[in-house]
Amino acid sequence: MTTVFIDGAVGTTGLEIRERLAGRTDITLALLPEDRRKDPAARREALNDADFVILCLPDEASREAVTLIDNTRTRVIDASSAHRVAAGWTYGFPELPGQAEKVATAMRVSNPGCYPTGFLALVAPLVSAGLIPADLPLSVNATSGYSGGGKAMIAAFENGEPATAFRAYALGLAHKHIAEMTQHAGLTHAPIFAPAVANTYRGMVVEVPLHLHALSRRSTLAAIEDVLRAAFDGSKLVSVAPGDIGSVDIEENAGTDRLTLRVCGNDAVGHARLIATLDNLGKGAGGAAVQNLNIMAGVDPVAGLVF
Repeated sequence: MTTVFIDGAVGTTGLEIRERLAGRTDITLALLPEDRRKDPAARREALNDADFVILCLPDEASREAVTLIDNTRTRVIDASSAHRVAAGWTYGFPELPGQAEKVATAMRVSNPGCYPTGFLALVAPLVSAGLIPADLPLSVNATSGYSGGGKAMIAAFENGEPATAFRAYALGLAHKHIAEMTQHAGLTHAPIFAPAVANTYRGMVVEVPLHLHALSRRSTLAAIEDVLRAAFDGSKLVSVAPGDIGSVDIEENAGTDRLTLRVCGNDAVGHARLIATLDNLGKGAGGAAVQNLNIMAGVDPVAGLVF
């Protein structure tokens, strides 16, 4: 029986992971009682007793938790952004080329961020295929449900404090996800990242606009779509849907662990809009952690996930 300890099990992501692991007969979930959750000795013991640890903590707390593990057996999945570009950590996006094999044998796996998950699914295959030049300036516009902001933002929106439907943020263009998107897409220049939060609980839309004439070779919407379909062929979670639609809703994949990609645009004017929809708490957080756990444990990669 595999023992899993979630450090931060009562937070938003921790609760999502617990829901997906509920009823699993191949996993024993180790949880600390409320009065011992912040006890350093109890945490150290739980971290070292588990076969797998999933960290659902702020970045600094995640770094500290890793230092408390003093054995060579316990394997770690970090849902924070602390280790996404850190040496010695495997990037836990198994649908990217070669990553599933790396995740399967890794001792330390870092979950992708929710925004980078959509961005990388759209961009990384195109860079790898040579359609997008590595030095092409890119921008990414993305909107998340307010649950992505954690307990404080959830409470604020649900109490009606921000009387708004849409809020743009990170206007200083120094969001912590940028390094992750740049490195794992293989880009020379950081993309301009324009995130926002909408007054809906969960769901996410990530969009990358492209000028077709700026690509490495003359391309079409169909050619871009073909590359994406080939990249995710056989995936149970990532799919490419037709782009000839009138609109895309932020809630399209809310409540699931799916990731849907679309290539929209206009060949005649040479403009494309690459669009990804996912759940910021699903494929963007808790679902991704459970998928990585499954792969590391050698079981069905989608066991417990929500379709």
